[in-house]
Amino acid sequence: MADAAFNEEIRTPRAARALALATAFFFCSLTAGALIITVLGKVHRPEVMLDLAAPPQSKIASQAAANEALPPPVVIDKPLFAGTALVADPALIESSPMGPLPRIADDGRKPMTAYAAPAAPGKLRIAIVVSGLGISAKATTAALASLPAGVTLGFAPYAGDVQHWVNQARQVGHEVLLEVPMEPFDFPDSDPGPHTLRAGVDEDSNLQRLTWSLSRFTGYAGITNLLGQRFLSDSEVMSPTMTYLARRGLYFYDNGVSAQSVAPQVASASAAAFAQSNETLDGIQTALEIDRHLSALEDEARAHGSAIGSGFLYPVTVERVAAWSKTLAGRGFVLVPVSAIVNAPKQ
Repeated sequence: MADAAFNEEIRTPRAARALALATAFFFCSLTAGALIITVLGKVHRPEVMLDLAAPPQSKIASQAAANEALPPPVVIDKPLFAGTALVADPALIESSPMGPLPRIADDGRKPMTAYAAPAAPGKLRIAIVVSGLGISAKATTAALASLPAGVTLGFAPYAGDVQHWVNQARQVGHEVLLEVPMEPFDFPDSDPGPHTLRAGVDEDSNLQRLTWSLSRFTGYAGITNLLGQRFLSDSEVMSPTMTYLARRGLYFYDNGVSAQSVAPQVASASAAAFAQSNETLDGIQTALEIDRHLSALEDEARAHGSAIGSGFLYPVTVERVAAWSKTLAGRGFVLVPVSAIVNAPKQ
């Protein structure tokens, strides 16, 4: 019993000392923490952060968003030329708050003829439209350096310096089209950008969006669709659009992206100048496939006198079209702008 009492007396002071030490350590830690916060600011605990990328967006849509606040072009009060090619004529322009809009001149001249590129004579005519210009300076420069003047070029309305590129294209002899953004079936996964013409939007809203695109630059003979599979398949929304274009003296070029397009029927009912692609050249982006479609265009031209093919600003497309065009004359074909086929007398 004596030993037990003795041991208990020893353990009690030891426990007291341990408790005192723990208490002292705790208050020292609090003091140190307060000092650190005072000197260095708030101490943050580690956090797990996920870097979630934004949903993929087309380059055109991204460029469009970046340039949404661009001011409209300046008022045009005299004819403007790029070399010898007309790019703006006050007689063919209606001033608007958004910018200059094409119109039929008082003497009856239309933008589709005034801004048309010259066409070489020939019975077997082939037109090629390459779209997507004006977004990438490097790709646009390469296309202008490589493609012959007979190729028609499509420019999107979004780049801030698009008029500069249009002027360069006109100066070296190209006919120019304005690419108007139109709703595809998988919108908004595929997004042609702000001011897209929509199948579910009322007529006034669509015409306001179309007016915005028409006012971005001058010197184009017609318009073509930027995407637009769904919009082109709806005659109810296509009809006022086609009528509006006809009243402004422009032609409409259907680039063939929509197998369900009603544009030919709507254009006929609206008495609008119209042309449609016979071949998409680069649905598969290989030299072999592009060459095959170019050969098919020749067959179409032999059978009907003319044919039109559509391509995008892919390097392989530019390279194959440039190489193919050098051999056309030897086979009896002539490369012409789209307007030469649109305006051709009906046989």
